[in-house]
Amino acid sequence: MTRKQKKNLWRIGITLVAFIVLFITDYFIHLESVISNEKIAWLLPAGLYFFLYLMIAYDVLWKAIRNIFHGQIFDENFLMCIATIGAFAIQSFPEAVAVILFYQVGEFFQNYAVGKSRKSIASLMDIRPDFACVLRGEQFVTVDPEEVQIGEIVIVQPGEKIALDGIVVEGSSTLDTKALTGESIPKEVLTGEEVISGCINMTQTLHIKVTKMFYDSTVSKILELVENASEHKSRAENFITKFAKYYTPSVVIAALVLAIIPGILTRNWIDWIYRALNFLVVSCPCALVISIPLSFFAGIGAASKQGILIKGSNYLELLHKANIFVFDKTGTLTKGNFVVTDVVPLEQKEEILKCAAIAETGSTHPIAKSILKAYPYSDSTYALENIAGFGIIAKKDNETIFCGNEKLMKQKNISYVPATKTGTVIYVAKNDKFLGYICIRDEVKPETSEVITQLNLFGKTIMLTGDNEQIAGIVAEEIGVTEYKASLLPQNKVEEVERLLQSKKEKDRLCFIGDGINDAPVLMRSDIGISMGGVGSDAAIEASDIVLMTDNLTGISTAKKIAKKTMGIVMENIIFALGIKLAVLILSAIGISNMWLGILADVGVAVLAILNAMRCGTYKKR
Repeated sequence: MTRKQKKNLWRIGITLVAFIVLFITDYFIHLESVISNEKIAWLLPAGLYFFLYLMIAYDVLWKAIRNIFHGQIFDENFLMCIATIGAFAIQSFPEAVAVILFYQVGEFFQNYAVGKSRKSIASLMDIRPDFACVLRGEQFVTVDPEEVQIGEIVIVQPGEKIALDGIVVEGSSTLDTKALTGESIPKEVLTGEEVISGCINMTQTLHIKVTKMFYDSTVSKILELVENASEHKSRAENFITKFAKYYTPSVVIAALVLAIIPGILTRNWIDWIYRALNFLVVSCPCALVISIPLSFFAGIGAASKQGILIKGSNYLELLHKANIFVFDKTGTLTKGNFVVTDVVPLEQKEEILKCAAIAETGSTHPIAKSILKAYPYSDSTYALENIAGFGIIAKKDNETIFCGNEKLMKQKNISYVPATKTGTVIYVAKNDKFLGYICIRDEVKPETSEVITQLNLFGKTIMLTGDNEQIAGIVAEEIGVTEYKASLLPQNKVEEVERLLQSKKEKDRLCFIGDGINDAPVLMRSDIGISMGGVGSDAAIEASDIVLMTDNLTGISTAKKIAKKTMGIVMENIIFALGIKLAVLILSAIGISNMWLGILADVGVAVLAILNAMRCGTYKKR
């Protein structure tokens, strides 16, 4: 909670306690009776209530005045001011304070829900390199990446980020590119190959010749996309603001007309001014001003109990309308880890896995871990030789094991059978005799197919991935998405989402679900962005509108159901409140309704609407 939020909470709490004390005191001893002079007796309760009113409403009053000078007259702040000041004008002091007080409570809860989850995106962008170690003269010096020129040589140690795009001139290593490109498989790079900034060097030292200035580098472009994407972000306009745009001027004009025209015609000014003031009391929008934010907040609270963080009521409304669901693959639809899916031929499974486990003994590479998980065996008596970009050779006495890719088999002139399975293929040979191969793939989450099936009922599902076409096609068919796009870089993902946004119908709403840093620009550009908080990057969480605090995709369908229930209750409150008020407004205008009926219509409708709104927080997962 920020200092401003704490200050506002104290202000609400103190005002609430003071209001309750004042209201009870006034009820039992009648503050007007304290002053003997009847003409000025009302000043005591008016002054005390007005003091509380200013204490809780000064910021609303200031916003209303400021917006009037900016040409934005009829907004929710003006709506609250005209309603509460009107209540003061007819000496309904407690109601004036209560309305603005509960309005502030609703605003606080909503702002707190949003403010708690919002932080500066700059502090979360971990892909931005802090430094570059560049060769100047005969020694390496540490400088800011923006100071490095094209053609200079930078050195990148294991565990460090590559600061600028370039070509490897010395060394070979494994790069972790998942956070940047979405590619699930670590990339092997050799001398002469291109590398992009933002990747993490995993195994060996690299010397890289810079080919692009920092402002042109991949990491800089992604950062720029994140910073600029928010300018194009579509936002659902707050209901109360839209309502006030038409309701407030209509009510004010109607009240003026009701007081002036009949007053001129009948010369009975007191009677018609009384009707107009009664009209304003009845039109006091507290039932909507309180119950609608409360409905959204209760819905947000229900979602949070299910591990779903929704950053504002407008996102709940957008989610209810969402009918196009776009997914990143790695870490979202899949677990982002590797498992052995096939061993070919199956009759030699034991021997193939054992040989591969021997070769991968002691390795921390994700592929090695998946093999050792499938066959937990190790033998440290073998001498291991790691050939970068090819694989591993394990030797012991007269026994030699070859474990690697096709290039290793070709280099050693081993006759092998090309793989027919899809995924990362590890070929295994022993003493120059080919044994078979192991197929390793990113594991699909168990709930993915069920969630995709549910979302397909609302519209269509699309998968975007940095993986190749073959892997993407198999995953898409397995989980049941309606469309997919493969081999996409972050820029391509943004372009694809832009295309989808431009081609969708006016009432369509596009929801993007992702987890990586590379997804942040797309999360911000889409109508509504959902990030996987359990396994996701901080940048994606900051850029998104809804965060699943666990990596379970069922949170999406749960959030969709909560949004549907919340919006249903909101519409019930709107129809109910406006229907009752419209009826009593008519009765007030023709003089049948008195002030008591007006207060009953106002307060009674508000209480019922609030009780109905509280149902939004009762969602239970079936």
